Amino acid sequence: MKYVIIGNGVASIGAIEGIRKVDRENEILVIGAENTPAYGRPLISYLLAGKIKPDRLALRPAEFYESSKVDLMLGTSVEAIDTGARTVTTDKDETIGYENLLIAVGGMPFTPLIPGVEGADVYNFTNLDHAQTLIAKAGDIKRAVVIGGGLIGLKAGESLFDRGVDVTILELSPRILSLAFDENAAALAGTRLAEVGLNVRCGVSAKEIQRDKAGNLKGVHLTDGDFLQCDVVVIAIGVVPNYDLAKGTGIKVDQGILVDEHMRADVPGVFAAGDVAQARDLLFGDGRVIPIWTNAYNQGFCAGKNMAGDETEFTGSLAMNSISFYGLPTISVGTVNPPEEDESYEIVSSIDEKKKSYRKLVFHHDRLVGYVLVGDIDMAGMYTAFVKFRMAVPEEAKKRILAGGPDVLMWPEDFFRETWNPGYVEQD
Repeated sequence: MKYVIIGNGVASIGAIEGIRKVDRENEILVIGAENTPAYGRPLISYLLAGKIKPDRLALRPAEFYESSKVDLMLGTSVEAIDTGARTVTTDKDETIGYENLLIAVGGMPFTPLIPGVEGADVYNFTNLDHAQTLIAKAGDIKRAVVIGGGLIGLKAGESLFDRGVDVTILELSPRILSLAFDENAAALAGTRLAEVGLNVRCGVSAKEIQRDKAGNLKGVHLTDGDFLQCDVVVIAIGVVPNYDLAKGTGIKVDQGILVDEHMRADVPGVFAAGDVAQARDLLFGDGRVIPIWTNAYNQGFCAGKNMAGDETEFTGSLAMNSISFYGLPTISVGTVNPPEEDESYEIVSSIDEKKKSYRKLVFHHDRLVGYVLVGDIDMAGMYTAFVKFRMAVPEEAKKRILAGGPDVLMWPEDFFRETWNPGYVEQD
């Protein structure tokens, strides 16, 4: 087989489309552990909340695979990779040869080792099966505890709350959204959640999940000594790269599978993309795992083009989160919480608690490297362009940004030339 892709998510969609930009003929085999074609994992919360139907989840229409000459092997897991023989072995005892292999298996939900976590009515919030099970049980669920106050945990809590469930979200850190946002943004989001009646408790987590002798879930003992009765527990602490397949194969692994600027691993014919890949960071230039949906697609697309023989460099991953809490929009991009001891960063922020509006801009030397917006996010696209394209922001331009907002006319002339008219030659 010319192309084999392990994993059936957004990175695999990117890879298929990247390959087909270069190679329209050779067949592609996609091996996916779930029994459904690729779907949008960020949409799971909307499905659970009842805001969308299952037919809205698909990333591409059914005919996409046929028109792209893709064979789907669903409900199948790859158990081993032989990089010497260039084969993969599945849980169905099939051995499949490959010329180019993409590992795009994503991440695994992190589950804390607390007593009682193994058993019925404890769920993660990263796959469709768990969401569908919760939907089926929703009418019988009165109380739920969500462990984790990050983006996934808050959306899980909101989804259950919208179905009439009494939800308590537990976050061990002093504030919610500790990684993606800062204290001011977290406070505004927390206030909005409290206004609608969603319980959030910070500085506390689960110490034990209590079950009766039959194994039925009774509730959660907290680290502060409190006890919460509940019918289900959702664990949404985060995900870790699922690089177990690379162990013992010669493929180098650090925080994820190490890849170069072409998304190649250090073994011939092997590529990696998505949440399993440790790829170039756009702002810092080093290799990092940044589990963001758009990054996964872009990495997959780049990997696909390179698998098909078109030497294409991956420009780099960018941390980016956008989420709305009951009508309160928020977005964070890039470096939003730089080291306090590093004086090379300049932070400029403003907050209007009455309007529930907040803006934070992070500059490093002469560049905008990150920002947070809450409430008024109209300028997000402009700010993102400054961060993504690493445009220089001289002092006079910085003053204009701080006074009224970014403007496309502030972009340097050579940016327009290189981006939209690369063949331009300046005349004397």
